[in-house]
Amino acid sequence: MSSQTTRSVYLDHAATTPMRPEAIAAMTEELARLGNPSSLHAAGRRARRVVEESREQLAEVFGARPSEVVFTSGGTEADNLAVKGLYWARRDGARRQVLTTSVEHHAVLDSVRWLEDTQGAEAVWLGVDVDGAVSPDALRAVISRAADQVAVVSVMWANNEVGTVQPVAELAAVAHEYGIPFHTDAVQAAAQLPIDFAASGADALAVSAHKLGGPVGAGALILARSTEPVPVLHGGGQERDIRSGTLDTPAIRAFAVAAVACAQARAEEGARLAALRDDLVRQVIAVVPDAILNGAAPGPGRLPGNAHFSFPGCEGDALLMLLDANGIACSTGSACSAGVAEPSHVLLAMGADDARARGSLRFSLGHTSTRQDVDAVAAVIGEVTDRARRAGTR
Repeated sequence: MSSQTTRSVYLDHAATTPMRPEAIAAMTEELARLGNPSSLHAAGRRARRVVEESREQLAEVFGARPSEVVFTSGGTEADNLAVKGLYWARRDGARRQVLTTSVEHHAVLDSVRWLEDTQGAEAVWLGVDVDGAVSPDALRAVISRAADQVAVVSVMWANNEVGTVQPVAELAAVAHEYGIPFHTDAVQAAAQLPIDFAASGADALAVSAHKLGGPVGAGALILARSTEPVPVLHGGGQERDIRSGTLDTPAIRAFAVAAVACAQARAEEGARLAALRDDLVRQVIAVVPDAILNGAAPGPGRLPGNAHFSFPGCEGDALLMLLDANGIACSTGSACSAGVAEPSHVLLAMGADDARARGSLRFSLGHTSTRQDVDAVAAVIGEVTDRARRAGTR
């Protein structure tokens, strides 16, 4: 099949989004400067000032106090610090349960499984509905059975595959009824939804710079002042002695610049992306009528830039590569282990069978997405699906 597109179409913003020009400029300027922000001389004090100004900007964007912003290398480290650190801080003879869902990002899933395998934790998996959402009543029912045994609850703000938005404030309130800390992975949500740490009631919240148009390798765990996880990294005592290590001043500055730019345009950009997403859904289903939109219905319960489909009779890997040959970048929800595709753990948790979970694609839109990108998908998705189905029958 020859490529029918004349331009590169990038619809994998949930994986990473292009750096914003202002973030590139800020990082480039800072890279030319010298100074370890932990040093006491003039160069160090200058770098420390940049870090603290960035911390204040990020705190304002995410509805937190500056002292609550703990810099990390990204969302994965922030999730590990929260899940492991809060478990270690609270475990005692009976309090060993970690409550989470089976639709979490692997940064949380694998942390919980590691705690269970090596640290004596008991993983308790919260059920989700067909859209991938957790009910506050369901969380209350699980906690109430043995509240004194629960160390921490972790539920993501918005799902990275299907885009379903969780009722985070309500879930956090339930956890707090029983005095249990609540962590949420807001990595996917932060670029497209207003995130207010204080209003959410969460005790710990993870964000990542490269999902916002900042650099890879920077992120933060927003951590309530009264919350003190056991550190995962030990060293120089930076970041409230919770996350030691020399701070990356250029990346932190670029992170803050990107977050501010993102926040300033969020309302308008959210509406624009939702309109593009709805057009993409309409066009795909018009061409492939049996395609299934996974996750919550378009609206406040779904990320504006997320369109996640299952294509009956297709393997997601085949669809992905055929679209890539046409200059369209997206992603598949399946994982690859030893060269063998595994079905999406998110769709399986939502009740999908293996075939549907294997035959899924995620199109995720971001700040550089255009209507031409949507039209490019619609122009080739019918032929791509037909070819993938013929390959599957062979």
